[in-house]
Amino acid sequence: MQANKHMVQAEQEMALLYKKDAPGLLAYVRMCIPSVEDAEDLVVDVFLAALANAKFATLSEREKQLWLWRVTRNKVIDTYRRAKTRQNVTLEQEAHGLFEDEMSGPENRALQQEDYRELSAHLQRLPPLQQQILRLRFGQDLTCREIAAMLGKPENAVRVTLSRGLNLLRKIYRRRREEQESG
Repeated sequence: MQANKHMVQAEQEMALLYKKDAPGLLAYVRMCIPSVEDAEDLVVDVFLAALANAKFATLSEREKQLWLWRVTRNKVIDTYRRAKTRQNVTLEQEAHGLFEDEMSGPENRALQQEDYRELSAHLQRLPPLQQQILRLRFGQDLTCREIAAMLGKPENAVRVTLSRGLNLLRKIYRRRREEQESG
């Protein structure tokens, strides 16, 4: 009877925690993952992981929040890593691109797609944090301040990471151009 009462209390605490923290976690995930359904699933997975973690119940409220944010961030990074192997493009994006590039012709379109694939491959060589910051900055059009707040890092650290990522990409492209000119 006592164990049952404790379980009900734990479920009620988790429901309150979900009600309080899930909207913020979901807002963060939505900035990183375009699909609403995938973002919602990821947040639910975070809370399921909390339920499955025996030590979670022993944490203070602040420690629980920090744990939830850390696990959410890690799951977003895992999603980026899985996305490396399969590229998702919505039908609307592709249809829009077809009409937009109609004037440039199929050859130019093929060259542009090759450039995008090459950029994607180069991005995947960067460390996960640099990838995430570059995607948030240029893909989501967030400022360094917004990225810093989202990741819980100092704004200066985000700027340095962004700069290093861009410099590394420039170096890769410069090396590629030199190889093409000499070869």
